[in-house]
Amino acid sequence: MADAAKALSGLLSGIAQNVYYEKEEMTEDLLRRELFPDLSEEQFRLLFDKMRGLLKSIATADMDPAQLEAFLTAQTRKQGSGGVTPEQAAALSRFWKSQRVRVRESLLAQSRWEPGLRGLSWRVDLQAAAGRPDAAHSGPVALVELELGRAGQDSEFVCLEFDEARVNQMLKKMADIQESVDRIVQHT
Repeated sequence: MADAAKALSGLLSGIAQNVYYEKEEMTEDLLRRELFPDLSEEQFRLLFDKMRGLLKSIATADMDPAQLEAFLTAQTRKQGSGGVTPEQAAALSRFWKSQRVRVRESLLAQSRWEPGLRGLSWRVDLQAAAGRPDAAHSGPVALVELELGRAGQDSEFVCLEFDEARVNQMLKKMADIQESVDRIVQHT
């Protein structure tokens, strides 16, 4: 029984590596050959799909220990119709307790837009506007520098220049966005 528990823990780890940690070499076929060589392809496929589905449900809900216990208890009670055995529930519980933070971080990283904003700096400059041929617009300007980048790559920088009217226009749009978000949050 200890070998079965180790194999099940290895299966959960392999599923997590493939799905959440993006290790493509951790294939379903490799897991079957290494962990469950005695199971037929169909039997393994059923086990694999069940464990992947349960792990996805647990990870999507980011279950805390109480939620996990209630979920696994319910799954154990419906053992005959697609539920889990007590051994499977124990393996899922051990796995989730040790990997919850790492899986959550991976899901957050996968859901981020790329490139991301790494930094922002700004200043007000009087001389940048004074050097223009159009002397009528020689008031102060805001210079904004955005640092954008993808994970593991060098940053790119974007420089923006705003006169007073554009700054006010941008602030108005940001206030409108905040107001819309506040309305949506109040309705939910």
